[in-house]
Amino acid sequence: MFADTSRGAKKRGTRRFPLWTRDTARPEGGGRAASGDAPAPARQWPLIAVLVLTGLGLLLTAFDLFRVGTILVGVGLLGGAVMRWVLPSVGMLAVRSRFTDMVTYGILGLAIVLLAMMAQPDPWLKIPFLQDTLHFTVR
Repeated sequence: MFADTSRGAKKRGTRRFPLWTRDTARPEGGGRAASGDAPAPARQWPLIAVLVLTGLGLLLTAFDLFRVGTILVGVGLLGGAVMRWVLPSVGMLAVRSRFTDMVTYGILGLAIVLLAMMAQPDPWLKIPFLQDTLHFTVR
């Protein structure tokens, strides 16, 4: 029924999907961002850039600069979405397909930035229909 390829027997080509997956494909763009002879941090510079920006934002948040820190976290995610769109290889920043990564990073980054700008007290951004919706639901 199945061809035994372990002893040198020839395997017939088939177009069917295998019953059991033995390996996973690397996401599109999941190759190294720099050549293989470069040191590890240089090969993964897109991921490191996003992590450094996010870490800096969290550090600023810890030092009581909540709004600026969380905006920086959101900008880091938006930068990851842009890098995923523009660069052919982004290393470990590629987790899923290019479209899924861009949508995920973009929506989360935009949501974090908008929520940070609307945070109380003294919001930088006021969206009237959201405030009316909140007052309508919390009565």
